[in-house]
Amino acid sequence: MGRSRDDASAPSVPAGQRVYAIGDIHGRLDLFDALIAKIRADDATRPAAETTIVLLGDLIDRGPDSAGVVERARELSQAGDMRAIIGNHEEMFLRALGDPDALRHFLKVGGKETILSYPVPNEAYRDATLDELCALLAQYVPDEHLAYLRAMETHVVIGDYLFVHAGIKPGVDIAEQSARDLRWIREPFLSHPGPHSHCIVHGHTIREEVEILPSPKRPHRIGIDTGAYSSGRLTAIGLEARERWFIEAALP
Repeated sequence: MGRSRDDASAPSVPAGQRVYAIGDIHGRLDLFDALIAKIRADDATRPAAETTIVLLGDLIDRGPDSAGVVERARELSQAGDMRAIIGNHEEMFLRALGDPDALRHFLKVGGKETILSYPVPNEAYRDATLDELCALLAQYVPDEHLAYLRAMETHVVIGDYLFVHAGIKPGVDIAEQSARDLRWIREPFLSHPGPHSHCIVHGHTIREEVEILPSPKRPHRIGIDTGAYSSGRLTAIGLEARERWFIEAALP
């Protein structure tokens, strides 16, 4: 996908660093693996740098293999060059573990697919009450996965870029942002003309193509959620100095 080298006023990453950020994966392990392979190949063609891969959240729900995505992300994070931001779907999953009311809502937004990606028997899932389903989650979701999800970051700042799941509340200092806004906000963030304190790289809101506003030369926000679970397209942004480029994995 497109590549841009902008002028001296464009946002930048500190010298010697390279960043890749990946949009909402939503259980598409096939796309995640394919995109990681493309990122590694792209990284290998460039000069040596301190490379960081940032996951923008919503690793789970809707797609077929949330458990596989969490395990792969956990493994890659242990290698030391991956950081993961918590999305609203991870928040809902964690709340649902011991709360039948939260679990009821979770099931409506893709939670069924997440639960069945773990070795929960289909018959047990079908016949379980909400209380029993909470017990099944406690039985079948590994502690290592829960620890990984609970340790996810709320945001990541690298140079002039702020990486979050959903966005920020305009006009509010980063340190004062609420966790809910970082994970859930759409408006007034999406329509805010900017500028912000940083260039915001986010997911959460699906677009057919990468969204760069207000302009490619001086972006105030870059949205990279291209709807992987339904579109079959998972997108990453690459950043180095004032250069940026996009990489996409596409499968049926």
